[in-house]
Amino acid sequence: MSDSLLPLRRLMQTLTERAQTRPEGSYTTKLMAGGTGKIGEKILEEARELIEAADEPGEAGREHFIYEAGDLIYHTLVMLAYRGVDLDEVAAELGRREGTSGLVEKANRSQPKTDE
Repeated sequence: MSDSLLPLRRLMQTLTERAQTRPEGSYTTKLMAGGTGKIGEKILEEARELIEAADEPGEAGREHFIYEAGDLIYHTLVMLAYRGVDLDEVAAELGRREGTSGLVEKANRSQPKTDE
């Protein structure tokens, strides 16, 4: 993993620990206490804010967009930790899809499975 991505690894480790220990006074603990509903609300809120920030012009808009991307990624990682999914598992899934057109991958998902 690139050194620039080490903060993501450290954050995931912290969130995994918080999911297990649920320390009092932790924002992550508060989110996890609300379950997928509360965490999901935050993900939707942050996704909307990211989309809005994407239209902001100039360097200030770019910086706001980066800030909102961080918020969305954080809350997504909280959901992963809540579900007991490691970032490496998501990376492996993306690796599995690498080199496959998004349109092809989507079409493959919509195909009914048959018993042969």
